[in-house]
Amino acid sequence: MLLYLGLMIHHGMEFSEDYPNKPPTVRFVSRMFHPNIYADGSICLDILQNQWSPIYDVAAILTSIQSLLCDPNPNSPANSEAARMFSESKREYNRRVREVVEQSWTAD
Repeated sequence: MLLYLGLMIHHGMEFSEDYPNKPPTVRFVSRMFHPNIYADGSICLDILQNQWSPIYDVAAILTSIQSLLCDPNPNSPANSEAARMFSESKREYNRRVREVVEQSWTAD
């Protein structure tokens, strides 16, 4: 689990036989509203895509994800609505994040 805006966020990490030469697949289980997270929960993060290196361990991956959660990159959006809202109104963005995550806790 990761912490984001005071909310516990569930994620999953899968390692293929090619790890550490290929990055693990990381997805959020909790629904997320974030500029760099796709609707399916996958993460737009360079070290999980084109900048992967076998030197990254699980701690480095989680640290990078936590950093991305706290400091989104609205210039490389996976969710354009979240990127727009983050840039235009942080208060409304934070409200929407809480709403989406809390709804995912009660959804089946």
